[in-house]
Amino acid sequence: MDYIVLLAILIISLILISSRSKNSLHMVQLEEYNSDNYNKWIRNNTDRAYSFSKDTQPVKKPLVFTQRATRLYMANFIISGVLILLPMFMYVNFDNAFMFVLILMVVFLVYRFQPDTMLLANIIMVPFERKINQGFYDSAQNKIKTREDLTVVGITGSFGKTSTKFIIGTILQEKYNVLNTPESYNTPMGLSKVINNDLRHEHEVFIAEMGAREIGEIKEVAELCQPNIGVITSIGPVHIETFKNIDNIMKTKYELIDELPADGVAIFNYDNEYVKKMADKTFKEKILYGLEDIKNLDVYADDIIVSEFGSIFTLRDKNGNNVSCSTKLLGKHNIYNILAGACVAISMGMSFDEISKGISRIEPVPHRLNIINPGTGIIIIDDAFNSNPIGTRAALEVISQFKEGRKIIVTPGMVELGAMEEEANREFGINIGKVCDFVILVGEKRTKPIYEGLMESNFNPSNIFIVNNLDEASERLGKITRAKDVVLFENDLPDNYNE
Repeated sequence: MDYIVLLAILIISLILISSRSKNSLHMVQLEEYNSDNYNKWIRNNTDRAYSFSKDTQPVKKPLVFTQRATRLYMANFIISGVLILLPMFMYVNFDNAFMFVLILMVVFLVYRFQPDTMLLANIIMVPFERKINQGFYDSAQNKIKTREDLTVVGITGSFGKTSTKFIIGTILQEKYNVLNTPESYNTPMGLSKVINNDLRHEHEVFIAEMGAREIGEIKEVAELCQPNIGVITSIGPVHIETFKNIDNIMKTKYELIDELPADGVAIFNYDNEYVKKMADKTFKEKILYGLEDIKNLDVYADDIIVSEFGSIFTLRDKNGNNVSCSTKLLGKHNIYNILAGACVAISMGMSFDEISKGISRIEPVPHRLNIINPGTGIIIIDDAFNSNPIGTRAALEVISQFKEGRKIIVTPGMVELGAMEEEANREFGINIGKVCDFVILVGEKRTKPIYEGLMESNFNPSNIFIVNNLDEASERLGKITRAKDVVLFENDLPDNYNE
């Protein structure tokens, strides 16, 4: 009978643990399986991590049971099972009431501290995952090496990478067979997956977005992809918590240029003060683009007309070539991204007419200043992806161009800006106050600096609404919006962020 009871306890506890552990697994996945970052998340969100109640927060990016996630899930399951079995074995040898109580206590503790067992499992799995990943990496790298006919374009920067990647791809498709990495596939493993699974013999160009949170990570992806052309879009205070300072960000982004071959082409946004410094020290063949310092630029745009419907401009180079261009993309900042694409196309021998035709075909990237018309007469601008100081200014500039209706912003503010986060959000609030009529802040504590900035700009406090999540924000919007209003959704915090 005792054995039946023990078996029942084991089965029930493992069923409960397998369900509870999914939340911890989800957070590990959102932290990109980085044990240090996941541990920080646990310590900063203890109530949420150890709560027995189900997390009711709406999930923006659900748990995906990839092969790695499945392996980690099973490892955690085994560790939890072993911890529970140990007192059961002791109970068999020392059959008494105390040992039975000990079993129940251990079951409870293992169940409660699933975030910590998941952390342990993730640490244990590191050498196994490293070996598996190395195999994928080597296979992808070898595949690239065999393709001497393939042109690889690497793109990095603090922001604008994803938009620029899709812009370059669209322009080059006027002449070449192009493979673009999917949205936000910018890590060694993400790129390895694309190369191994999707790169075909017929592809003439491979465009790889390269992201990083630490020094050395761009070098790793560049060694994998072996780019012939490198593009640096911009440098700014993004992921400053991990990089510590702007110099480390510059050093990391420049790794792309260091890895270019002797005959490679480096393309720089010369209007960005940090990128300019990098360009000035580069001795490899380079193309400089921008809007301001025309006499020193190789490619630039002028006669720019930006409206709520898109942009019209003239594309020019230092040799006197020019062509009229139009795009559906919103905002002056997107002109920079298009110029980067034009530089790549020029370096690959495309004509200005081909480039202009490609520009006209560019579609907005989801969650990056694209307009949504829900059919209610209200204009919604979705700029929910990874907000940063430059991005917020660009977004506010875009909605200021709408001549009709009131302007409403919904935002939780900016994150991952390190020590400057509070001041950046305060300035964000000041800028909001100059443009918007109504403000919906998501999360009272996190958005306090924005509120302070709004007050500094003498914004009407009765037009500020503070909510706990996007569902409440949508409910509030339903009460205050009317036809012709413009609603900007600026940034949307990932699931691993809490109030």
